[in-house]
Order: sequence, then C-alpha cells, then structure tokens
Amino acid sequence: MAVKNAMTADFLRSAYGGESMARMRYSIWSGAAEKDGYPKIARMYNAISYAEMVHAKNHFTVLKDQVGDNTVAAGGVFGLTNIVENLQGALSGELHEIEQMYPVYMETAKFQEEKDAQRSFHYALEAEKNHADLFKKAIELAQQEKDMDSDKFYVCPICGHTVENGAPDKCPICGAKGELFKEF
Repeated sequence: MAVKNAMTADFLRSAYGGESMARMRYSIWSGAAEKDGYPKIARMYNAISYAEMVHAKNHFTVLKDQVGDNTVAAGGVFGLTNIVENLQGALSGELHEIEQMYPVYMETAKFQEEKDAQRSFHYALEAEKNHADLFKKAIELAQQEKDMDSDKFYVCPICGHTVENGAPDKCPICGAKGELFKEF
C-alpha cells in the first residue's frame, strides 16, 4: 500500500533520518565504550544500533513508492565525551522519540488512515521503550564504573525489540519467532 498523505510521508522520512543518525551515533559510542573498558555496554550499543537500522528500514520500506530527492529534517543528539554523558545522550534521544515524536507520528498516521505507517511507527515506539530501559540501566552501572551484567543482547529483526540474555519465544511487539532474533 502506498503512502497517500504528504504529512505521513514527511514523518516517515523524518523518522528514517532520526533512526539512521541514531544507528551511526550508537556505533560511534560503542567504539568509545569499548576503548574505555566497557565491552558489554559496547555490545549493547551495537545491538541497539542494529535495532535502529530495523526501524529505519521499516520506515524506508513504507515509503517504497515515494521516489525522488527529499530534504529530511530530523533531530539528533551530538557529542562524544565520556561513557555516562554518551549514555545520557542516547537516553535523551530515546525519550524524545517515546514521549514526543512517535506518539505524534502515530496519531497522524491513524488520522490519515495510513496502516503501514502506523505499524512502522508502533514497532519503533514500543522498541524504543526497552532501549530507554537498557540505557537507564547502563547509566546507573557506568556511574559506579561498572559494565553491564549481560554478555549477550538479542534484537528482533522485524521490529527492533531488544533484550538481554536470551530471545523470547515470541516477540511481544510484533509476534516474530524468537529464533529469528539476532544475537550480539
């Protein structure tokens, strides 16, 4: 189904831009965490970076019939300082998406009856909630100069849901089988 409404298409492009920047930012912060002696936080960043790519891909795919150049405005957190400030930047970005961006984008897609956009925004919104929880946990540990307890993280390739220490039997957001989850 093609996106029929310009506002929903603009929101999909903006979300695509924001998720793409988050993917790159988390990759950069992962390298910094690794260098600073936090290999498990680095692994968490890599897992969530992959999840952000899943969100960007979903938004991009919904826009499949929107061919052509577009200027994309998207917010982004910048800075590369220390482990706690980098994690706080990540958390701030996730909270913006949870509290402001995705709720507005979803309501617009609902109002404009854009089912594919609704699903893409819903998947991202729900996954961002567990990303925020992981970043909060990592901040608390890093403030104590401790790394994450988890050795492995798992990401749903359909919606970006991210968990520690083992994939669920079924994704609670999109229903994908746990065996599909990507391990980090």
